[in-house]
Amino acid sequence: MKKFLVPVLVLSWLFVSCQKEEVAQKPNILFIMTDDHTQQAIHAYEKGLLDSVYFPNMDRLAKEGALFKNSFVTNSICAPSRAVLLTGKYSHLNGKVDNVGPFNWDQMIYPKLLQEGGYATALVGKIHLGGKPQGYDYSLTLPGQGNYYNPEFIKNGEEELKFQGHCEALIPQFVVDWLENDWDKSKPFAINYHPKAPHRNWMPEEKYLSYLENKEFEFPENFFDGYEGRGTAAREQEMEIVDNMYWGWDMKFEENPFTGEPSRLAAPFARMTEEQMEAWNEVYGPANEQFLKEFAPGDERITALPDSVALAKFMFHRYLRDYLKVVKSVDDGIGKVLDYLDTQGILDNTIVIYTSDQGFYLGEHGWYDKRFMYEPSLSTPLLVRYPKEIKAGSVVEDMVMNLDHAPTILDYAGIEKPGDMQGESWRAIAAGEDSPWRDAIYYHYYEYPGPHSVKRHYGVRTDRYKLIHFYYDIDEWEMYDLENDPGEMNSIYGDPEYAEIQEMLHTRLEELREQYGDSDALNQQYIDRSLSKN
Repeated sequence: MKKFLVPVLVLSWLFVSCQKEEVAQKPNILFIMTDDHTQQAIHAYEKGLLDSVYFPNMDRLAKEGALFKNSFVTNSICAPSRAVLLTGKYSHLNGKVDNVGPFNWDQMIYPKLLQEGGYATALVGKIHLGGKPQGYDYSLTLPGQGNYYNPEFIKNGEEELKFQGHCEALIPQFVVDWLENDWDKSKPFAINYHPKAPHRNWMPEEKYLSYLENKEFEFPENFFDGYEGRGTAAREQEMEIVDNMYWGWDMKFEENPFTGEPSRLAAPFARMTEEQMEAWNEVYGPANEQFLKEFAPGDERITALPDSVALAKFMFHRYLRDYLKVVKSVDDGIGKVLDYLDTQGILDNTIVIYTSDQGFYLGEHGWYDKRFMYEPSLSTPLLVRYPKEIKAGSVVEDMVMNLDHAPTILDYAGIEKPGDMQGESWRAIAAGEDSPWRDAIYYHYYEYPGPHSVKRHYGVRTDRYKLIHFYYDIDEWEMYDLENDPGEMNSIYGDPEYAEIQEMLHTRLEELREQYGDSDALNQQYIDRSLSKN
């Protein structure tokens, strides 16, 4: 028997070596998801509003990888979008249709499959789903929305820790720390790196308080939108910059400049150190004092009626500048993590995916926030770098959804997706392969009655047309020709010239609802659940 011992040992060594080589060759996965970032705020998307504002690390991903022009979400609101990401299922099947109801972590999510497939997994930053995260070897997450300054984090779903500093400087450092100290390097890694920014209330990092303060921006063409040509939903929303933003939370005033009433400001500012507050007041104090002199002089402020365009200009700029300031910090963080991977020699074996949980309004229609199926909030950035498969500077025209990210990540990891995942892997189209792909996407928003008063609606979008059904307390349809009306200013529903297209969209909508398992009966279940909570 001894003569067989050496060959057996050699074969065993070769088998183990092959296994290690296979693990070593599996790509790492860095999935970066911001909160409320929008395509209009990335120069590479060439949307026009921010032509002279660059975020070099985001642009680097576009230059060195692929930019997806038609990337969409299935439900444009934070927690439901994150649930779709993890499960690869629509909201009505994963159970998280709004920001209110709980998320079931016990269901199958892609990080669990990565763990089973030999990946070291970590979640750092914002998840906004409540409960104890599953599927991760390590997690360090913001509770709820989290705070910009001196935030608390929850370690592994149990231990609360407080840190001094700005969350957009802390989160990328935590990612690097995990890679440096805790990553089991015998395994490939898969990290969910989730910044808080640019979610409201846009409190910039100290070093960027003055960034863009002297920069002037043009209003979007439809900023002063009267909502003619559309139905009830666009008129009755409560997400207008001028009428619905808070003077404290959003505009950073200690009191309403026209009424003298205390503003919703104390909570976030109370977290700041004296040094942080001093830096803040050095920039915002003089600007606010100048505003008061111009718009609300002395005791006349209660009856003062400021020029509406001038007031809108101030509020638009205060909002947009603060939004871009926190995005600047996010871009720095991305650069920090990319540079670390580069110095370790593992960047090119890492799939880097950058996206956001939905798009956002930067003054289009006079709005901020998201929720609607209109383009600025339906669309979301998607930039992917992986030089082993993706040609630098690629542009992908096909329509992808956040529903597709979980199947794609599993595809790259060599893991078969579960049969009940509804998305499809975009790996082949990112690589430039001629692959069959969808011709339409389906959308459904549920959170009404709720913040910002955006009506419940669902709809279908093709490469050119969009059909939306607003329901619950209204029954209205809207339809848009995105080629002739990219701003979605005039619904063509019922226009005889579009009768055949309208019929086609109705048919396609019902096909998609059946394909994805949505129905009026399910709608009613979620309506009843919502009413029972109220």
